[in-house]
Amino acid sequence: MSAEFLDSSLTQIKDVINKLQVSVTELPTLLSLLCAPLDSLGLLPPQYRRYNLHPLTSCTLNASRHIPPIQRALLQHVIPTWEAVLVEEKLISLVEQYFCPDAFSNALPAAGEIALLAYSTILSLSLTEQSIQLLCRLSKGFPIDRLHRAVFSGSTSSERQSLAWGDCLRNVFSVPAKVANALKGKDLPPGLDHATYFNNLSLRCEVLVNASSSAPLQETGTSVCQLLAKLVNVGVFPPTQPTTPSQPSFFYVTLPTIRSRLENDTPGQYSAFWNDIIRFIPSVLTQQAILTSLLSSLSRPPTSLLSPLSVDRGIVKREAILLRGVVGRFEPQSEVWNSILAIAFGREWNEFHARILVCWAAQALLVTLLEKVLERWGTPDHVKHSLLSRHHYLAALLLLCVSYFPPSSPQVSSIAISSSFISGIGLYISHNDNSVRRCGMLVAEVVAKRAGKQLDFGDWDGEGDGRPWARDIRTLIAGLDMDADVKVEQNLPSSHSSETSGDHHTMDNHEDVVTAKLPKSKKPIQIDTGYDSDDSLTGYASPSSSRSVSPTPSELEEIEKDPTLRVGVKKIPQPVYLVQLGTMVRGTVGLKTGEDTQEVDKLEVALTCAEELIRRKRNYGSELEENAPNLVYGFVGLQDNYDLDDFDNKRQRAVNALVACCPRIAAPSIIEEFFKNQYSTEQRYVMLNALALGARELASLPIFSSALQPVSNSRTAFPSKVLPPALHERYIAAASQGGGVVQQMLDGITRKAMDRGSEGVADKVPQLVRERQLRIRKPAKVTEVMPNAPAPLIPNPPQDTTFTEVAAEFFIVPFINRFWLFLRDEQAREERTALRETLHQYRGAGTGLILNPVVLAHFLSTLAILVHAAQNASQWLAIVAPEALELAVTLGTRPLSRIDEEVGDHAGETQNDAKAKEASVLTAALELALIVLDGCLELDGGRSMGLEHTALLFGTEEWAGKVFSHLEKGVLVEGGGGAHEIKLKRAAAGVLLKVEELSSKWRRSMVDIR
Repeated sequence: MSAEFLDSSLTQIKDVINKLQVSVTELPTLLSLLCAPLDSLGLLPPQYRRYNLHPLTSCTLNASRHIPPIQRALLQHVIPTWEAVLVEEKLISLVEQYFCPDAFSNALPAAGEIALLAYSTILSLSLTEQSIQLLCRLSKGFPIDRLHRAVFSGSTSSERQSLAWGDCLRNVFSVPAKVANALKGKDLPPGLDHATYFNNLSLRCEVLVNASSSAPLQETGTSVCQLLAKLVNVGVFPPTQPTTPSQPSFFYVTLPTIRSRLENDTPGQYSAFWNDIIRFIPSVLTQQAILTSLLSSLSRPPTSLLSPLSVDRGIVKREAILLRGVVGRFEPQSEVWNSILAIAFGREWNEFHARILVCWAAQALLVTLLEKVLERWGTPDHVKHSLLSRHHYLAALLLLCVSYFPPSSPQVSSIAISSSFISGIGLYISHNDNSVRRCGMLVAEVVAKRAGKQLDFGDWDGEGDGRPWARDIRTLIAGLDMDADVKVEQNLPSSHSSETSGDHHTMDNHEDVVTAKLPKSKKPIQIDTGYDSDDSLTGYASPSSSRSVSPTPSELEEIEKDPTLRVGVKKIPQPVYLVQLGTMVRGTVGLKTGEDTQEVDKLEVALTCAEELIRRKRNYGSELEENAPNLVYGFVGLQDNYDLDDFDNKRQRAVNALVACCPRIAAPSIIEEFFKNQYSTEQRYVMLNALALGARELASLPIFSSALQPVSNSRTAFPSKVLPPALHERYIAAASQGGGVVQQMLDGITRKAMDRGSEGVADKVPQLVRERQLRIRKPAKVTEVMPNAPAPLIPNPPQDTTFTEVAAEFFIVPFINRFWLFLRDEQAREERTALRETLHQYRGAGTGLILNPVVLAHFLSTLAILVHAAQNASQWLAIVAPEALELAVTLGTRPLSRIDEEVGDHAGETQNDAKAKEASVLTAALELALIVLDGCLELDGGRSMGLEHTALLFGTEEWAGKVFSHLEKGVLVEGGGGAHEIKLKRAAAGVLLKVEELSSKWRRSMVDIR
């Protein structure tokens, strides 16, 4: 009998399905067909029971087998035909019950199963307006946590549950894309657009995590990990904070809820479940994506990243607590720790993230984190290639880790003497960028001080070159973020409070800054103004001290200069002749006398009056020409052995005066001395600066340094327009800080050269040319013709030498030719010792030598300034321009030393093109080429360069194009961080534009003879 009833029930179900698939002509018949299956599942609303005229005889309805055909028949036949009638009769909810059961039946197991089947059925057919509306109702009524409960609440096997969960995730995650394709991206429903849909899905995922935290991990852990992996695959865990509303982000929408749950998580189940989920994610890439998105979504302070305010320290500690609650604690060898290290060192973060990481790892993982940071901080790749922001991040990470250890602790002491730390300091000190170099010097000072050593590089006051950042980080590490109070931020008054409250708020912030700058070990001084009954401790009222006030430093200087107190001290007279000046600078030769103690005074007097005396002797006979070589040797070889005041500035001004007043003798002497190996880098800088500044003065071009202006400017200034001498010198010195004057001038020249291309377009428009001529051209005036008069008997005064007269013969051509001879000798010397052992091989590009990138870049910058200043010389187009361009291309492409060749062999082909050269050398060479090409275009439109030196021009274009293409592809250039990260690409682009402008004019006449 049971078999007969079963067959009859199946027959009834099949009859319902068949009737729904054909056209139903009457509404009561339709309602009867729809009510019978729902009543069998227990999902029929009470108001529709009166339409159930033919109920099923038994409860043998299999939802997974029989509901999908009914849903498909409704979507394809019933809804298109009967929708208007059902809506008018308010019976449409009966049809919707087959896809999204109402709230009264939502908790039933059959309702969850119906929703799961509805997703599969709707998405398997072509989407229509009605099916999209059903998807909207499903996404709201049956979110992912409800579907999870529907899948895993049954008594089926775990394998079938896993397959059903996989199908559910595939259907749920495909909804936004299929809806967008069906609507062609237009007029998307508010809940089904990409960002809103996945943000809501992220919120319900957090609800699922909270609901699953009370259950054993074995039951729900795998399914939640699958869900998170799916979210990672669709980009809901972005590596940065979302910048547009169209970008979904899991932690951006869930972090406030996660933070509140962690604060109220007394048993610790919620935090423990998050820790287990992060730990048991099978894919390392998925794990790193989640942790990266978590770090990037943490709150940032409203003020500075290095703010020492207690409010901002509280924010750091709050975010570290949140990180600890989600990620948890683990062993240093665990996979999660390795993922965190890969994230911390593999992506770009700022100093605030460094504070959070150190505060989070401060309890158990600080020693391991410090070791890993030290390994990466001192590597040559990081020091040479990283940008300035990366240097700041790793330096802050290292200093913050060190600040959490007590002074002279074994961990800090071992770091101070480790080989990796010492070698890293050496790499930082040799870096070309001042900001990067100062970053390494700061780490060295702080670590040495914490280890009980004494190290002070000085020069930390002022602005620019990373000095403000160094002061901020010193103030920050004076306290610990871990000691902050998290509740301080909540107790602050709101911004809409009264004026009195605002004043108190300002005072509180001020006190926070003061407290943050004080070390933690020192307690503030407490002043007790109350009454004390112990009279024995009360002091007597004593009169004020009768001692005189101590003299100030300025008064001490005046006392020292008083001639009545300097009895027996021989005064050093100022030199009158240049021979005397040379003797005072170079010292006496032969037997030493008893006046050796006055050598310091002699040198100080000579430096003080050197420039003025040299300029005074400019047109006085041949005295200057006779003594110029001796003075060049003396001033260039000077060393500041006595720590004299303003030594560098006075020496530089004296050498500048020699070049400007006697260019035919001084310039060749300086060039000859420059290529000798007896001078330091600082002395070579003095020679190069003198050539550049002297040439600018001879060419009547401005010198953008108030400290190095010719002495005549200050002598002729009106007294009332000048500050007192002490203040004048003080502000002059302050204005000259912040970088080399040669580099500043070169930056201005290259900027004008690149801008001149856009200005030259105006000359091609006839209307603009005519308007400019009408405005600028002056009308001819009537001039009176004087009768011939006899020539005066008084001879003309000697004319000052201009730079165009001496540029090619005494400056540029000797400079270039002498460099080629020096390079030939250095390479020949290297070849002679190439077969010896490494210890006995000669290296021409060592520290302090000319081929070192630091000196070589300054050499090219100086040559660029000389070439620019000599642009009006008669030999410029024929000799100066091609010689300088050939030098720039050679130094930018060819290896100058065997060290460069060995580096290129190890690094491959791309190394030889862009990476083998130091960024500063490449930048200086490209800027020299840019200045040469710009001058050729300005003088003759590029005719001589394009027609007479075509191969050189094409070689320049190929070289600049190779450098620019490598930079566009992200190839790292050695020393490319800091200030060179933009200048190099700009210079390469400028050269390409100039070559294109020149080639476009003379392309038809150019013959490539390569």
